[in-house]
Amino acid sequence: MATLSIILRKDKINKEGLCPIHLRIIKDRKISYISTSIYLLENQWDEKNKKVKKAHPNSSRLNSFISNKFTELQDQVFEHETISKSLTTKQLKTKIYGHKPTNFFEFSKQLLEQYEKQKMHGTHDKAKAILNKIEKYIGSTSLMLQDITPDFLKKYDAFCRKEFNNLTNTVHKDMKFIRRVINEAISSDVIEIQQNPFLKYKLKSEKTQRVYLNEDELAQLVAVKCTPGTRLELHRDMFEVAAYTGGLRVSDMLLLKWKNLDATHIHFTIKKTSSQISIKVPNKALAIINKYRPIKSSPETYVFPMLSNSLNQSDARAMDRAISAATAYINKNLKILAEKAELAKHVSFHISRHTFATRALKKGISIDKVSKLMGHAQIRETQIYAKIVNEELDKAMDIFND
Repeated sequence: MATLSIILRKDKINKEGLCPIHLRIIKDRKISYISTSIYLLENQWDEKNKKVKKAHPNSSRLNSFISNKFTELQDQVFEHETISKSLTTKQLKTKIYGHKPTNFFEFSKQLLEQYEKQKMHGTHDKAKAILNKIEKYIGSTSLMLQDITPDFLKKYDAFCRKEFNNLTNTVHKDMKFIRRVINEAISSDVIEIQQNPFLKYKLKSEKTQRVYLNEDELAQLVAVKCTPGTRLELHRDMFEVAAYTGGLRVSDMLLLKWKNLDATHIHFTIKKTSSQISIKVPNKALAIINKYRPIKSSPETYVFPMLSNSLNQSDARAMDRAISAATAYINKNLKILAEKAELAKHVSFHISRHTFATRALKKGISIDKVSKLMGHAQIRETQIYAKIVNEELDKAMDIFND
């Protein structure tokens, strides 16, 4: 049970020689102080009776104020301790008087620092971009966590759509980051759970259609004639290898080295999940890979010559920048290839991943094996592709309705 008292803080004398009157909470040998905003000379305080001496010109008014403040505190402490006996003095003080306002941007920086330490540079940069958008919205960095209300989120949503032409899923990503910051603040006891604006503001998202190439479309793309030795040919070949070999992500394709290959398999650590995987390479994909094998290949040389072998691999941010630049180049050329193949689909390298998944399931590979080959953390990620295949089968059966 907490004990309360009124004290003159002789240890907090200001420049004018005045001491503050505080209300003190003691619980489990822990102490918290609450200011009354009253300052007195030491000789104006009656320590025995815990009152302002009558000699003070405003003693009656001050004593009445202190007494009311103390009674109010007693009632509130009793109320909160009745609900939870495990509250600390700091938590009691916070429950009664709330937290001091905390700057949203300053608190968010702690989260960004965590991303940097964990070498999550892509996540860090996306979060920083979101903070820049929020700063543009309010016109400054003077935003308190307590100012983020359901109304603030609604107006920010409208701003993103109007100012940046953001679609629902882009706004959804912004809101998820803001929610992450709010949840961190609640976990750190910076704000109360009832101040969480997401209790009343619901995140909105739209289902996106997974684009993939069917057998004919894949054949059309890889049949596009390219000048040997050009980047266009290289990017087409990389796409085809990924579409045949587990739907390897572009980052993994770019980081693939000759030391990761033996006569039949690729053995490597997935960049995104850091999990190890071994994939048997189909003959068609193996033939393409061997096109790029030099007469004297170094185990440390990249299979697909996009990244410089002189890149410092211990510099995670430099590697991320190089991979991002290479990915943009590949996707630009895949758009050209799709146009040459007369495909009515937006083709990026990630489409090779969707293409592998749907092709594998159609060929009868079980969903658990497809999931493992793709390096999915959970099988529900793979089930999205199974749903696509099932929908196609349903459409195929509609022929009997004609």
